Amino acid sequence: MAVNYKLEDLLHLMSRLRDPNDGCPWDREQSLSSIVPHTIEESYELADAIEQGDFKQIKEELGDVLFQVVFYAQLAAEQKQFEFVDIVTGLVEKLLRRHPHVFPDGSLQSRVGEQTTEMDAIKQNWESIKSTERRAKQQAGVLDDVPVSIPALSRALKLQKRASQVGFDWDNIEPVLAHLQSEIAELVEARDKLGEDEIEAELGDILFCVVNLSRHLKKDPETALRRTNSKFEARFRYIEAKLADQGSSPEEAELALMDSLWDEAKSKGL
Repeated sequence: MAVNYKLEDLLHLMSRLRDPNDGCPWDREQSLSSIVPHTIEESYELADAIEQGDFKQIKEELGDVLFQVVFYAQLAAEQKQFEFVDIVTGLVEKLLRRHPHVFPDGSLQSRVGEQTTEMDAIKQNWESIKSTERRAKQQAGVLDDVPVSIPALSRALKLQKRASQVGFDWDNIEPVLAHLQSEIAELVEARDKLGEDEIEAELGDILFCVVNLSRHLKKDPETALRRTNSKFEARFRYIEAKLADQGSSPEEAELALMDSLWDEAKSKGL
C-alpha cells in the first residue's frame, strides 16, 4: 500500500539531506545563491508542463518547485534567520490583508457573505494595499520593488503596469500602435546612420513598446512569445522532416525550398 507523506515528512527529509554527518554531499554544499538557477529552471519547467496540459507532469513539477521553497527555508533556519512556518505565517497574513473583500475582519474565520465586489474595485484596492506595504518597507517610489533579476520581458510588463496605476499610460491602443511605428522608424534610421550602441537602444525601445502593446491587448507577452517559439519549432521540425525524406537537410537546401515547406507547414496548422 502506497504511503501518503505529509509536509512534515518533507521538512524532515530536507533536514536529513543537510545533516552535516550523514546528509547528501551535494545538498550540504548548497547555499541560498547556488540554488537560485535551479529554482528558475524548475519554475520554467512547471510553466511548460502547464502549457502542455500534462497534469501528471504538472504534479511532478509542482513538487520540484515546493522542494525549492523547503530548501531555502532549511538554509535560512540553519542561519537562524527564519523557518518554514514563518514563511507560511507571513504569506497567510499578507493574503488576509490583501483580501478584505473575502476576510472582512482580517481573520481566517470571517466571511463577507455573497460576493458582490466588482473586479476593478478589487484590483484597485489590491494595489492600494500593496502601495501601503511598500511605504511600510520604505519603498516610496512607484517602481521601487520591481525585481531587477526577473526576465527583461516580464520586468518591462511589471514596470508598465506599475506606472499605469498612477495614471502614466495611454487610454487606448491607438497611440501605442503609432508609437510602435515611430520606434521602428527610429531603428531604421539608427541602422543607417548610427553605431551599434544606438541600434541596440532603439531595438530595446521597440521591444518595450511591444510589451506595452501586449498589455493593452490584455495578453501576457511572455506567454505569447513562448507560444510563437513552440510554433516556430514545430514548423522548422516539419521542414527538417520533409528535407530528410528527400535525402537533404537544412544545411544543403535552398532558402526558397525551405520557405515553401514553411508555408506548407503553416497550411497544415502547425
